[in-house]
Amino acid sequence: MTQVQGNTAPNAATPGAGAGGPGRLIGVGLILVGVVLLALGAYLGPYSYATSTPGKLTVETCTVDYKYRSSTSSSSRKRTKTKWCYGIFTATDGSTKDVNAELKTDALHQRGEVIEALKTGDTSYQQDHGWVGAIAVGCVWWFGALIPLALGLFATTTGFAFGGPSDFQRARQAAGQGLVSTVYALIAVGVVGFGISLLVMFLL
Repeated sequence: MTQVQGNTAPNAATPGAGAGGPGRLIGVGLILVGVVLLALGAYLGPYSYATSTPGKLTVETCTVDYKYRSSTSSSSRKRTKTKWCYGIFTATDGSTKDVNAELKTDALHQRGEVIEALKTGDTSYQQDHGWVGAIAVGCVWWFGALIPLALGLFATTTGFAFGGPSDFQRARQAAGQGLVSTVYALIAVGVVGFGISLLVMFLL
């Protein structure tokens, strides 16, 4: 006798099964982007400050460099200006002296004024804002990294491929409230921290 099982469907697809491959690849890519941003923050912030040579630049002269660029939204040209000061850089420990140092500054200085500066390369200098400034630079990158890390975690876990509202609803249901809340919290912290860090940098 042949037995017929009417409610067995061996080839039936489970909802969501096999889905999410591209989304998980995107998620891994976003996590890698976040890791790179974290590394850049450490390098451009605390590491660069710790490996730079502190000193003072005695101003000889300062100039303003004007550059013009066309606006993409109109035919007008936008002008940007960069302030540069030139003079003699002397390392605090006396190990370096450069009579042709140039430094991008926040303001124009008079001849003879002394600017706290860092030598960051053979011929490159920047203003010295101390460890607070270095950590602020790092925090800009670190908080910014939280956004791709959060999105990468969400996409890797759920297979979310940024395919629109229906894709997001499916991924949200698959993720559960705990993961969704974590992702939202990471993004919120990243946005707020990024903004505060930028503000600190501009105020220094």
